[in-house]
Amino acid sequence: MMRVGHPTTTLKTSSTVGRKQTPRTVGGQYQSVVVMLIISLFLLGGIGSRLAFLQLVEGQRNKELAENNRIRIVPRQPVRGTIFDRKGRILASSRLSHTAYVWPLAQKYDTWETSVRRLSQILEIPPEEIRKPVEAAGYNSPTRVRIGRDLTPKQITAIQEYSFELKGVDVDIEHVRNYPNNDSASHVLGYTGELNAEELEKRRKDGYRLGDIVGKMGVEEGFEVMLRGEWGGQQVEVDGEGKVVRILGEKQAKAGKDVTLTLDLNLQKAAESALGRRKGAVVAIDPNNGAVLAMVSYPKFDPNIFSKRITPEQWKKLQGQGNPFVNRALRGFPPASTFKVVTAAAGMESEKYPPNTVLPTFAYLRVGGTAFGEWNRAGFGPMGYVRAMAWSSNTFHGQIGRGVGGEVLIDWARRFGFGEKTGIEIASEAPGLIADDKWKRERFNWEWTAGDTVNMSIGQGFTLATPLQVAVMFAVPANGGDRVKPHLLKNKENQQEWRESLNLKESTISTLRRGLRSVVTAGTGTAVNRGGVPTPAGKSGTAEAPPGKAHAWFGGYAPFDKPEIVVVAFAEHSGGGGGKVAAPMVGQVLDAYFSLKRQGKW
Repeated sequence: MMRVGHPTTTLKTSSTVGRKQTPRTVGGQYQSVVVMLIISLFLLGGIGSRLAFLQLVEGQRNKELAENNRIRIVPRQPVRGTIFDRKGRILASSRLSHTAYVWPLAQKYDTWETSVRRLSQILEIPPEEIRKPVEAAGYNSPTRVRIGRDLTPKQITAIQEYSFELKGVDVDIEHVRNYPNNDSASHVLGYTGELNAEELEKRRKDGYRLGDIVGKMGVEEGFEVMLRGEWGGQQVEVDGEGKVVRILGEKQAKAGKDVTLTLDLNLQKAAESALGRRKGAVVAIDPNNGAVLAMVSYPKFDPNIFSKRITPEQWKKLQGQGNPFVNRALRGFPPASTFKVVTAAAGMESEKYPPNTVLPTFAYLRVGGTAFGEWNRAGFGPMGYVRAMAWSSNTFHGQIGRGVGGEVLIDWARRFGFGEKTGIEIASEAPGLIADDKWKRERFNWEWTAGDTVNMSIGQGFTLATPLQVAVMFAVPANGGDRVKPHLLKNKENQQEWRESLNLKESTISTLRRGLRSVVTAGTGTAVNRGGVPTPAGKSGTAEAPPGKAHAWFGGYAPFDKPEIVVVAFAEHSGGGGGKVAAPMVGQVLDAYFSLKRQGKW
């Protein structure tokens, strides 16, 4: 019986234990539920708060970020205006080219480095040149950023092949500048290039933006406002792979205005041929209205090189070719004996030395302990203005300068246009230099002397003049006494607004013209005489330029009785004298002009 009842006892015990533990189990479960409920409420509250913050506080910003990931801006740069010569021949235009762009927003910042390395390899440019424009735009920018221009077919193919690494990189077509005559007229035309950060800050107020192509020199810079045009673009929606799904909005780009210059391409090339590979300049202008017909400077450059990236090595090589980006037609040099036109005019207009003046000449003229020598080291005997101009007598003109005095000579130099910019549309023009007592005291703490005046009277000393200024000077006796304003824009060429009378006496103009004609017929400029040039006139100059060889000058015009063209040639450190080196160049350009005219091509 005892064995039979043992299980019953055991069951009873188990039942009793179970009943005693039930309240504890229910209580623990209740507490767990409460804890879980509190945690759930806390999490839901946090999530709700975050959602409320994102929607109510950050909603607009997040909407913009989402839109930027989906909507992007495709700017369209305007076609730059075409530049023509006076006959309508193209000097600068635009051609189509493939360009590489990146969408900064298309990738996360951390993944950009892979693309940068690959693009650097394909485009053959340093990685920092890719990072710099992207960083300038900002990695959250929805607008494309240009990183490579004028891509080769090989580079285009490579970008397509590595598209899986180059998310957000596009190849598109844009217009780049093209100069069909290569280096011809390069200093006049200039070149274009992309705005750098410093330039952008200065031009941002005028509506310029990152990636703008602007004129950097010459006419491209001077007529930037006309040539530029207006940006256009598209607002597009893209899918997850960056492909355009649809166009949301579009503004057509407005092309820049075309510009016609006063230059004649044929005469320009003739002037370039005349100068050859001599370091120097040739300028040709119309003496009646100041229109620039040709402007040459050597060494020169091909502006087409700026349509693509220039490596530091290429730039260094270019600069090593004798400063090819310096327009010597607009740089100041001692004008030498060409300046004697001013000295003679000052003497006659002062009435101290009228047109019939005759002065003795000497081997040298001593002034204040300095001897100013005659170039033939002997003198020419007594002579008047005409013969003194023909043989370029230093002692004759030195006496004229000393006699009228520094103030009078300086005043007439400035009336002829020396010492200030001519106003031509090219920004790189230098003003030259006409020194005076104030200038000398400020720089050397010394007064102006009679020796300074004599030095100026023969175009030496402190005096500096550009070839263009010298051309303006020769236009005065050529056109009958008016100072012209040189210009490149072919507009209102025959209007009187380009001329300003110097109020010279008729006797002064007549004496100057006869003197300049005698230079060519029987003096230092006979090399200008060519069969095709009708009655030329002019003046030579040889400027001391230590420690190098002398500079050679010649300025001339034709025909003598009714001038149509003034030509000035300048050869830097050429030696040999203006009559031998520069005069033949002027004759060659004059010959080309009248040849073109006879053929009906002018």
